[in-house]
Amino acid sequence: MKDIEWSKLTFSYTKTDYIVRCHYADGAWGELVATTDPMISVHAAATGLQYAQQCFEGLKAYRRMDGSIGVFRPEENALRMQASAKAMYMPPMPTDKFLEAISLAVQKNIEYLPPYGTEATMYIRPIMFGVTPRVGVAPASEFEFCVVVTPIGPYYPTGFGTTPFIINRHVDRAAPYGTGQYKVGGNYASSFRATEPAHEAGVGVLFLDSAEHRYLDECGGANIFLVKDGAYCTPKSASILPSIINRSLMQLCRDLGIPVEERRIPVEELGAFQEAASCGTGAAISPISRITDPDSGVVYEYGEEPGPVCRLLYKTLRDIQFGRVEDMHHWCYMIN
Repeated sequence: MKDIEWSKLTFSYTKTDYIVRCHYADGAWGELVATTDPMISVHAAATGLQYAQQCFEGLKAYRRMDGSIGVFRPEENALRMQASAKAMYMPPMPTDKFLEAISLAVQKNIEYLPPYGTEATMYIRPIMFGVTPRVGVAPASEFEFCVVVTPIGPYYPTGFGTTPFIINRHVDRAAPYGTGQYKVGGNYASSFRATEPAHEAGVGVLFLDSAEHRYLDECGGANIFLVKDGAYCTPKSASILPSIINRSLMQLCRDLGIPVEERRIPVEELGAFQEAASCGTGAAISPISRITDPDSGVVYEYGEEPGPVCRLLYKTLRDIQFGRVEDMHHWCYMIN
């Protein structure tokens, strides 16, 4: 194991030894290759650069309580990446090859997998992009698939502490019938002009639907859920990325007897909720202390400490990921 101060890791890139690559040409994916060279040479006119023909995923590997290594629900990431690839007119990576690539990347960089008890994990970033040079607007015929891994700490500096958010009605994260439901880079780059000024001010951004700017969409780059009278509520929209963590939390709620509502949530209903949190692979659950609406001047308060439902779901999810309780749904994919 590498000599790293695991407890001091942040959510940032630390160089590891290998990346995994796979090339698509002549209508078929090639063999997986683990290489120590992290640099990729592509033509300046490649469609991944020219026309953003690209998609990516994010998932984590955990060193569990018994010393085993588990990846949380990678089959779901494979399916989501296949959907994103199809939306970007790219050849989907088959699930079995995706899982093989993930396993190989973790195994080749095993010395960077943080030890159990540090709360640090290994972040896994699969990416796919077109490499065929094009001047005319057209999709590529050749593609590159890569897997990069890195040890990480908490997504937010506060860890499982609370974070304030602010509503932004002047930047749209995604349009109806656009690419919001797919994990593509353009969704994130286009949000920087809202998220970066907010981060500098110490707050996160809550995006609304682009049609009416009235209904909740996403929290920065994550899904949002709220708790109302003991019920778990999360926005429903074709523009929202289907979060694997959010779907897992909804299942845990059903297991725990907590009602689940997936529906449109208008801004004016924010005052009726007792808890709020963003959720995704990066932070798992990040409770929200308050949401400020700068246009109306209203501040919706949820407390400076995580609420009881957030605490229960966070503990339950983490216990499954780290192998502290039975994995009833067989969510953890084990790597030898």
